[in-house]
Amino acid sequence: MCEIKSERLTAGEYIDFLKRTDLGSQYPKERFEERIPRLLENASISLVARDETHRVVGVLLGLTDFAYWLFVTDLGVDRSCVRQGIGRSLMKAALALAGGEKDIAVYLAANEKAVPFYERLGMKKADEVMKYNHIEWTEFTVE
Repeated sequence: MCEIKSERLTAGEYIDFLKRTDLGSQYPKERFEERIPRLLENASISLVARDETHRVVGVLLGLTDFAYWLFVTDLGVDRSCVRQGIGRSLMKAALALAGGEKDIAVYLAANEKAVPFYERLGMKKADEVMKYNHIEWTEFTVE
């Protein structure tokens, strides 16, 4: 059993969590340690799932206008806790916090391994998403 709360993680807590999830390979290597604190500070929605020992087992970060849109930037679950409904619960809580499913459209960039999970949530691939990306991006995995 875990508890989901709106809270801001420290960079150290989040990096430790990334090591235990597949999210640890979604960030570029460039200035990683410098950029993670900004990510955590500026997300409109920051939800954290903790187990009974208070260890972080799930995280959802998102950007929203609280009227129409929610862009989920990060959704991850500790590898030892997958298939327990944590990701689904985080998504449901984020959607409610942003304004509810009758008002809010949810978008995200899914890791290929995560596509089946999002499809089980009822999400569909969208063709109309545009991208502008001219940043340096050296792939690495947080370990």
